[in-house]
Amino acid sequence: MKISTKRLAYLAFLIALSIILTRILSIRIPIAGVEGVRIGFGSLPTIFAGIAFGPLAGGIVGAVSDLLGYFINPMGAYMPHFTFTSFLTGFIPGLMVFFVLKRCRTFWVILVAILTGQIISSLILVPYFINQLFGVPLAVLIPPRLISQLVNIPLYAYFIKSLLNHQSLTTRDIANTTC
Repeated sequence: MKISTKRLAYLAFLIALSIILTRILSIRIPIAGVEGVRIGFGSLPTIFAGIAFGPLAGGIVGAVSDLLGYFINPMGAYMPHFTFTSFLTGFIPGLMVFFVLKRCRTFWVILVAILTGQIISSLILVPYFINQLFGVPLAVLIPPRLISQLVNIPLYAYFIKSLLNHQSLTTRDIANTTC
């Protein structure tokens, strides 16, 4: 993967934005003494990186933002399980757009890509890991996460589509958007 200085700067900005949105500008709701639901837009930069720059870039933004975020503002002990899900949060939508849905970036394609990624990472893996690590029942974890994702997924798709349409992001900086 060839990476330009400009692209590296975009990805570094998205990492910083993800850390700020996740660690500082989000609302955390504890369930059984563990963070059960986080309301905010911390995943948006990670998903955007995957859709705009490719699955590997999205995965790296997710993993690095989780690692750096932990060292800057830890929320309990470090668990590599959640770094893996952060990687998948950016990787899966990028994979869907670039290889499964053939780089077409209509609103509906972006929505399906984000939906797929969020179902796997946020609705399946994170509750599973919380259950396995801390013993919180899945029946308690999944309903509030499902409600938050019903709101987040369309909002993420709208914001990402708007950002991709913005004229300051040239097609040279962001991968081709042909359908």
